Amino acid sequence: MELLVHGGAGGNPEAPERRQSVLDRAATAGLENTDVRSAPLAAVRVLESDPRFNAGVGSAVQSDGVIRTDAGLMTGDGTTGAACAMPAVEHAGAVAEVVATETPHVLVAGQRAVDLAGAYGIPTDVDLWSERSRERWAELSTPGEATRDQLAWVREQFGGTDTVGAVATDGETVAAVTSTGGRWCALAGRVGDVPQVGAGYYASGHAAASATGAGEAIARFGLARRVVDAIEDGDDPETATARTIRGFGAETGAEAGVIAVDTDGRTGSAFNSAGMQTAAASH
Repeated sequence: MELLVHGGAGGNPEAPERRQSVLDRAATAGLENTDVRSAPLAAVRVLESDPRFNAGVGSAVQSDGVIRTDAGLMTGDGTTGAACAMPAVEHAGAVAEVVATETPHVLVAGQRAVDLAGAYGIPTDVDLWSERSRERWAELSTPGEATRDQLAWVREQFGGTDTVGAVATDGETVAAVTSTGGRWCALAGRVGDVPQVGAGYYASGHAAASATGAGEAIARFGLARRVVDAIEDGDDPETATARTIRGFGAETGAEAGVIAVDTDGRTGSAFNSAGMQTAAASH
C-alpha cells in the first residue's frame, strides 16, 4: 500500500511541526488498513478530528455563523460518493462513503445528508468550533440575517483555503478522499470544489488525485481530473501534478495544491501557495 496525505494548501501555518506530526499520524493510521478505500478514509478521519486543519472540528465558519462540512470519495472502479453542507458532522468523509456504498447517488446535501449520516451511526451533533475559530469569528463584525446583507459582507471577508485529503493504491486500484470545512466567511450554503467529482477529487483505473485551495477556481478548472488525465496520458504523478498546477495558476491566477498516486505506486504533489504539508507511508 502506498498512501499520501495532505493538510491543505494555503499560507504558512502556525506550529508547522505540530501539524506535521498529526499528518504523520494520519498516514500511519491510514496504513493500518489493507483496503484501498479504507486507507485514505482513515487518514482523513484523523485530520477531521484535529482543530489544526480545516475539516471537521475547527472548520471555517459561513456567513450565518454555522460550520458546514463537505467531502468526496472515489475509487478506481468508479465507486463515487460525496456529501456537503452538513452542520455538526465531524466526519464528512464517512458520510461520503455511505453515499458511495449505500445509495444509488453521487451527492447528497444539507439536512438530508445529515439524516443519512445519522441513519448509519455517524455522529451528527458534534461541536465543530475550536478555540481558534471562536476567537477568529468573535473578531469579525458579523452581518445581519438578510441574504443580501450577508452577501455584501461575504464580498469583503471571503477567503482562506486549507482542505485535507489523501490518495492511496494497493498496486491494483486507487482511491482518493477529500474533506473540508469550506472557506472562511462564505455565504451560508456555499459549496466549493471538494464534493464535486473531478474538481476536489478524482480517480480512474490507474490514478487518483486530491486537490486543495481556492475552491471556485478549482471547480471551474477541474483540477483533480486534469491531473489524473495527465497521468493516464503518460505522465508520472510528480510531473502531472507540477505541470497541472503551473497551468492552473496561469489560467486562474489562484492558489491550489494537489497530490496524486498511480497503480505503480508512484506519488506526486505540487502547490503554488505559500505552503502545503504532506505525509507519506507505505508497506
